[in-house]
Amino acid sequence: MIKLFRVSKVYPPNYPALTDIRMQIDKGEFVFLNGPSGAGKTTLLKLLFRAEEALEGQIIVSGRNITRLHGSGLAKFRQEIGLVFQDFKLIPYMTVLENVALAAEVVGTSRKESNRKAFNLLRELGLKDRHDAMPPVLSGGEQQRVAIARALVNNPALVLADEPTGNLDPEMADEIIRLFLRIQEQQTTVVIATHDTRLLQQFNQRVVTLQRGCIVGDSKYPEGKGGQ
Repeated sequence: MIKLFRVSKVYPPNYPALTDIRMQIDKGEFVFLNGPSGAGKTTLLKLLFRAEEALEGQIIVSGRNITRLHGSGLAKFRQEIGLVFQDFKLIPYMTVLENVALAAEVVGTSRKESNRKAFNLLRELGLKDRHDAMPPVLSGGEQQRVAIARALVNNPALVLADEPTGNLDPEMADEIIRLFLRIQEQQTTVVIATHDTRLLQQFNQRVVTLQRGCIVGDSKYPEGKGGQ
């Protein structure tokens, strides 16, 4: 599903954000990216959906070398990925249903079908009765579930989440991770960046540990080879 070969990223003027990253993630895997602030977790996620470009190295996602994608090819690739962020990024003046349906509409799905898909997802995530609410009146956990529904509405093969539990209490954080595990059971690949070591202990999943832009641990490959 995902293969990174000697990937490095440097920010101006000369800050090495990632150095010689080698990693493989199989289809349907659930992976935590762990490490302190500044370790490179967010940068790695940005490289995986091409919000940033690598300085060197190759990144293969679903058989495509995404470092070579441009224009319409890059836009299509991004539409195939579900993204979830710590700050939710919901549109405050649109209803919950409209927020989720919009993600389907922008890829060409009809409004009727987009609304149907959005409502079904909201029902599955326990938000059926909140479909016409505005995001500011929702709790943090409800807003995050809406963001997850939006990420899933186009049936992505890959879901990337950047600190999705960062603003939530431990009980709600656990509920959100359990939602991601349900998603992974459908053979969706899930990669979650988190600095919360409690989650790693609570949920027995693969952990790739970053420090100062380098992979320093991988629970699937104890020798730190990342599958390469």
